[in-house]
Amino acid sequence: MVSLKDYNRQIIWLDYFDSSLSRSQGRRVPKNRTIKNPDLSNLIRAAERLDLKPEGQHAKHPKRFSIQSGYVSIEKIGQKSSVIRKIAKILPIVKGETKNKK
Repeated sequence: MVSLKDYNRQIIWLDYFDSSLSRSQGRRVPKNRTIKNPDLSNLIRAAERLDLKPEGQHAKHPKRFSIQSGYVSIEKIGQKSSVIRKIAKILPIVKGETKNKK
């Protein structure tokens, strides 16, 4: 299990990319970069495509503690906001590929 207090890693929550959430509920990307019902496996695959070496974990986001969510922990490679933007670009592609396989 990854510790949230590991200062050499960044935590990227699923909630950052969820189109059903407002900014105050934890969304961190613009609406046009969000997806509906993101899941942890898609977030992990998107981070892997960027060679971020993610470690996934199911958890509850601090702003929405009553609802199950999840996050990936990645090595720090720069500003968190730029990493989130890169993941947001790839996440819809990964989700579409997963949807087509089913």
